[in-house]
Amino acid sequence: MGLLRGDTTVIDQVRALLAQAREDDQRRLLVLSGRPANTRELAAEILDGVDLPLGETSYVGPADSLQCETLGYNRAADLLGTTRSAVVLDCHERCEPNHIGQLVGTVDGGGLFVLLTPPLDTWSERRDDFDETLAVPPFETADVTGWFRKRLAGTLDTHRGVAVVDADTRTVERNGLVEYGPPARRQGSDSSADHSFPGEAYDRCITADQRAALDSLEALCDTGEAVVVEANRGRGKSAIAGFAAASLAHAGHDIVVTGPQYRNVATLIEHAQGLLAELESLDGARPDDNPRVLDSHGTVRYVPVEDLDSLDSPDCLIVDEAAALPVRRLESTLAVPSVAYITTTHGYEGTGRGFAVRFRERLRDGQHDVTEVGLSTPVRHAPGDPVEVWSFRALALDAHPPVSGVLAGASPESVTFRRLSSEQLCADETLLREVFGLLVFAHYRTEPNDLMRLLDAPNVSVHGLFQDGHPVSVALLSQEGGLSPDTCKRVYEGERIRGNMIPDVLTSQLRDRSAGETLGYRVMRIATHGDVRSVGFGSRLLDELAREYSDADWLGVGYGATADLVAFWRQNDFAPVHLSTTRNRRSGEHSVIMLRPLSPAGEELLSTHTEWFLERLPETLPDALADADTDVVRAVCRAVETTPTVEVSEFGRRHLVSVASGPGIFETAPGPVRSLALAALVDGPESSLLAREERLLVGRCLQLRPAETVAANLDYDAASTCNRALGGVVETLLGEYDLDDAESN
Repeated sequence: MGLLRGDTTVIDQVRALLAQAREDDQRRLLVLSGRPANTRELAAEILDGVDLPLGETSYVGPADSLQCETLGYNRAADLLGTTRSAVVLDCHERCEPNHIGQLVGTVDGGGLFVLLTPPLDTWSERRDDFDETLAVPPFETADVTGWFRKRLAGTLDTHRGVAVVDADTRTVERNGLVEYGPPARRQGSDSSADHSFPGEAYDRCITADQRAALDSLEALCDTGEAVVVEANRGRGKSAIAGFAAASLAHAGHDIVVTGPQYRNVATLIEHAQGLLAELESLDGARPDDNPRVLDSHGTVRYVPVEDLDSLDSPDCLIVDEAAALPVRRLESTLAVPSVAYITTTHGYEGTGRGFAVRFRERLRDGQHDVTEVGLSTPVRHAPGDPVEVWSFRALALDAHPPVSGVLAGASPESVTFRRLSSEQLCADETLLREVFGLLVFAHYRTEPNDLMRLLDAPNVSVHGLFQDGHPVSVALLSQEGGLSPDTCKRVYEGERIRGNMIPDVLTSQLRDRSAGETLGYRVMRIATHGDVRSVGFGSRLLDELAREYSDADWLGVGYGATADLVAFWRQNDFAPVHLSTTRNRRSGEHSVIMLRPLSPAGEELLSTHTEWFLERLPETLPDALADADTDVVRAVCRAVETTPTVEVSEFGRRHLVSVASGPGIFETAPGPVRSLALAALVDGPESSLLAREERLLVGRCLQLRPAETVAANLDYDAASTCNRALGGVVETLLGEYDLDDAESN
């Protein structure tokens, strides 16, 4: 392919850019903007005209004109864990923030990350395939705004290390060359110190950070140890975890590794395999691209995260990408004698805060001695890499809440309620980073796509309470419902509807044909600054939202249920209408949907679904919800907005008295006891029963767990003791519900 219209200037500039990247052991970003055909043609010419190995270059996009590995948008994640000399991301048909975050981290030091874009000055006015996913009914793609792309284009125009070329005119608008002193070089390894792990493991470390972390992981040789390794992407966490796993297996230990998916631990296993091979300790293994088991004097074996509950007794467990796992899954790992958690602070696959927010406290209160270590020095490139700095800014990967101390003196009465527009957020980078940072730090998973959704989705709005201009509490709301009868009919008949979670569930699963016609706002996320939690800011914010949307029919929320969260929403006038029969893949909990009515139509909707919920609950608790946490069931029942009646036949009354007085057996006729138990949990005086007695009603009567199981869970010394305790609870409730006058013969 020939060079036209003075293209040698462009090629020469790219060669200079690449030469500086290699000299500094850093990456550079090259933007080719213009018409799709022109940017793709120029990209092909550049790849042909500069010294880049095509075998180490990948193109992600819809075209097939580049002479390198070509992947569709849906396969962008295939490059995770790989190392490339250059990656070309075609943003013409789909600009998805997650793709940028996934791919930028695969480029090695001395390499190029290339973006093909429309003209930067008009990019925000264009709509593409990803915009269609943001246009949820009743909105159209034309309703999606372009603030994310406007902000993205601004970062490309201002950040160092970014070259911009107009592919239509073949003009170099920014050369991307960086002027500063020589960057700090990556430090080599030193295996001379006295270590338990083989010196070969330390020889493989690239940075001093890695050596220090590997030294900390030697604690896993002993039982009762937990090591947390935390860092940004590209710091070599998985590599040192692999070295530790191999070293332990070489010494005869049985090591289990796990993660969200096998691909998350593939790098760890690859490094373990390489070290074991070097140590000549890999028993009879031939090279394998995807090994699940490495046999040595001990073993390194992969176990899927969903199988951890049935795990046998390994000597050590290593959890890679621990921050991406539900807290419930993480808690099951504490039974292993020694465990390591490898976590990412700012990740392209989503920043998991459940580990930091909820699990870390559980870990510190447990039986393991905890060692924490961090890595800051990158292994793929030298420190100070401008492309990493750009990606963190463009995708807000390092967004943080306001620093501690600035909210001193804030109270629910002193703060100001504001609704923030995308224009306001993009005009104030500090405000955007503090707001987004609050959302990131309070939730177990946030990804780059969420930033674009926050800024551009027409159904999403941002609200907060502010003290001296800083966000104290923030809520992200999604408009849902307000659908036409025809749309509701199609959903009722099985058509899925994007972005309308609550109407979709109420209509398709719970068979309410007109539920989607009501207009509501779902609280997608709500977060309060850690310095001032549990003093009323969340409640104040929800009250403000109810006033802000008083012309709607309801506020709603759906989340992975824990007893504390259900209690919080109940205290703020939300009532449950559904408890999912399967666990949420991300939270690991059963999800609950709760509504707070704002209008007569909302009151009617809540009333209908409360009645239906109580009709379903006794049937699902001993079946699909048999493993649900008893405290969650207690909290959900207590939050139901109704006053149930206990209607039993004469036989039922006699049976209840018999169970209470001793000769009756619960299993003979569970129905009357279950009805009484449900009524007591939903509407009984909160002080009438002890928490243990309520758990007994849930586990034994509602979930129909065997008496032996309930006795073990609630520390009764035998099943017979558990049954006698149940009789005592029934006797108490008979009096409260005036059912104790039945004849006993």
